[in-house]
Amino acid sequence: MNLKKWNGTLLVCISLALGVAGGYGFAHQRMSGVPATAPEQSLNSPEERKALYWYDPMYPQQKFDKPGKSPFMDMQLIPQYADGAGDRATVSIDPSLTQNLGVRFATVTRGVFDSSLDVTGVLAFNERDVAVIQARTSGFVERVYAHAPGDVLKANAPLADILVPEWAAAQTEFLALKRNGDADLMAAARQRLRLTGMPATLITQVERVGKVQPYLTLTSPIAGVLQELNVRAGMTVAAGETLARVNGLSSVWLAVAVPESETGSITVGQGVEARLPAFPGTMLNGKVSAILPETNPDTRTLRVRVELPNPDGRLRPGLTAQVRLNRSTGQSVLWVPSETVIRTGRRALVMLAEDAGRYRPVEVQLGQESDGKTAILKGLEEGQKVVTSGQFLLDSEASLKGIVASMEDDSPPSVAASSLHEADGQIVEINDKEVTLAHGPFKTLGMPGMTMTFPLANPALMQGLKTGDKVRIAVSQTDDGLRVERLSKSGSQP
Repeated sequence: MNLKKWNGTLLVCISLALGVAGGYGFAHQRMSGVPATAPEQSLNSPEERKALYWYDPMYPQQKFDKPGKSPFMDMQLIPQYADGAGDRATVSIDPSLTQNLGVRFATVTRGVFDSSLDVTGVLAFNERDVAVIQARTSGFVERVYAHAPGDVLKANAPLADILVPEWAAAQTEFLALKRNGDADLMAAARQRLRLTGMPATLITQVERVGKVQPYLTLTSPIAGVLQELNVRAGMTVAAGETLARVNGLSSVWLAVAVPESETGSITVGQGVEARLPAFPGTMLNGKVSAILPETNPDTRTLRVRVELPNPDGRLRPGLTAQVRLNRSTGQSVLWVPSETVIRTGRRALVMLAEDAGRYRPVEVQLGQESDGKTAILKGLEEGQKVVTSGQFLLDSEASLKGIVASMEDDSPPSVAASSLHEADGQIVEINDKEVTLAHGPFKTLGMPGMTMTFPLANPALMQGLKTGDKVRIAVSQTDDGLRVERLSKSGSQP
C-alpha cells in the first residue's frame, strides 16, 4: 500500500515538472515572437552575419581577411560584422542615446580669428630718456646739494656749485670791453665766454648785472631719477668728467618674455594691455615698440619691448605686470572650440558628426589657439558638426573597430631611412594594399619573428613580387602600427 502511494506521488511530480518546462518554453516563444529554431537560423545566415574582417582588440588597426590566432597576443581574432549602414569608417550610436551619453556638438565656424597671448613682464627705465651731466671746464666743487642716487628730481633741480677760476678772468675782460663800447670786440669776448663752456644764461646774467659770476650751478635738465652723483664738496673736477646721470620717468619700458613658439605672430606696433598688481583695476594700453634679436637660452623666450606713458610718475621700474598681447591676422579662418580637439602627441583628431548617429575620426592640422578657440588649417569644412563632449568615448570605440583617421587629401608622408626597421621574410600573401609575411625578428624593435600582415605605404611596392618570394622588408612605426615602406627580393638592392 505504501509502495503504491509512493509511485503515485512520483508520477504527480514528474507531470508537474514537464508542465512547468513546457509552459516556460511556450512563454519564451511568445516573448521573442519567433520559433525556437529562429536564432540558430539567423546566426547561420551568411547574408545577415557576414564578417567584414577579423582583428585583434589590442591592435585594432591591423585587419585580417580570415579567422585564426592573433600574431600579437595568445588569443583568437575577433570578427567585425557589417552594420545596417554598411559604413566601415564610422561609429554608430542610436540618436536616442546621445543625450544619455552626454554627447554635445559644435559647428565648424569661419571668421576672423582674433587671438591673444597672456604673458608676464617687468617695468624698466626708458634708456632713451637719459640725461648725462658733465663738467665743461675744470674747477672746484664748492657745494653739493642734499641729493643721493635714487632720488626723484624735478626738472632744473640743483645738484652742485662749482668754482671755475678761468671764468673769472674771461668775465673781467668781457666787462672791460663792454665799458669801452666796441661792438666787434664785445662780440669776440662773448664768443670766448661760450668756448670756455659757460652757459648762455650765465653770460646773459653777467652782461646784465655787470659783475663777475665764477660759479657754475649744475642742474638736472630733465625730471626723473638720479642714477649717479659723482661729486663731493672740495673735490677737483676736470673738463669732460661725468658728474651725474638722470633717467627720465615720463615713459617706461615694459620688458615682456614671449615663448619662442609664439614669436612668429608678434609684430611691431601690436596692441598690448597691461595690468599691474600694484594698481588693481587699472589697465594700461601700449604698443610693441621693439622685438629684441636675442633669445634667452635658459628660458627659451624672446624679449619684447613695450613703451608705456607715465605722465603721473606712478609707474616705477621693477614692478611686475600681467600682459596680454592682442593678435589679429585679419584673415578669415576655420575654427572650433578647443575642447573638441583630441591630441595624441603626434597628431590632432576631431570626431566628425554625420547623419543618422554616425561619427568618424578626422585628422586635422591646427593653427593658433586662444580664448578657448582653435584655428583649423586643414581637415574640416565650414558648417560641419564636431563633437565637443564625449569625443574620447567615441574615439576609443573607433580604435576598437580599427577605424583609422586620415585627411582625405593627404598623401603618405615620406619616411627617413634612419627611422626604418628591417628584417628578412617570405611572402605568404600580397595585394596592392597589404602583404602577409613570415618574417624574422626586427632587432631594432625588439620584435620576434612571426607571420603578420602589414599595410603597404605604396601599391607600387608589390610590383614584381609574388607569393613565396623571399624578401627584405623595411617598416616604419606610425600611429596606426607598422607600415611597409620598402620591399625587395633578397639579394637585390633597395
